[in-house]
Amino acid sequence: MLALSSQAALAAAPTLEDSIAQRAVACIACHNIDGKRGADGYYPRIAGKPAGYLANQLINFREGRRAYPQMIYMVDNLSDDYLHELAGYFSALEVSYPPPPLAVSAAVAARGQALVQHGDAAKNIPACIACHGSALTGLAPAIPGLLGLPRDYIAAQFGAWRNGTRRAAAPDCMGKIAQQLSTDDVGALAAWLSAQPVPAHAKPATSLPAPLPLDCGSVPH
Repeated sequence: MLALSSQAALAAAPTLEDSIAQRAVACIACHNIDGKRGADGYYPRIAGKPAGYLANQLINFREGRRAYPQMIYMVDNLSDDYLHELAGYFSALEVSYPPPPLAVSAAVAARGQALVQHGDAAKNIPACIACHGSALTGLAPAIPGLLGLPRDYIAAQFGAWRNGTRRAAAPDCMGKIAQQLSTDDVGALAAWLSAQPVPAHAKPATSLPAPLPLDCGSVPH
């Protein structure tokens, strides 16, 4: 009877589909369903970001340029081809949702908006939109959108660039910019950016009106 029951259980076991969508299920434990972003306000939105950017970050974790144990464990033994396939899957997703309310003073919000839209020439800081696009949805294939990211995540990434625990292929343009920003500037940027909505059907731009203000090793010419 036990043998028959075991055989029946094996016969009834569900068969999982062999697709990139099924394999990406492991990612939603932190990044939420459809890569929308984690519920705890730290893990970033990955849905709809340029595929080249997502692939670069997965490779950076694997190669030690970014340090987060869970991500390193996930990608440590995965090939470039597999990581590019996973990046392409999340890049094709479209997710829009309302942002959290702005929880800083008007002066702090204004400073954040000014840095995003105009930069700060006195500090040699380019505007965020000069690289990430006027709609802040990124630039294909390798510059990320900045919308839909939690405030704590944005601030933490600037901190990681400043202390060297997050790096990119040289020349590391964001590492250079992060060194120019004060702690107050980082807080203002994170607060303003995190309060902006992700528009429906947001897609990375395909071109910019002017050349990039800095050379970036992760961005193909």
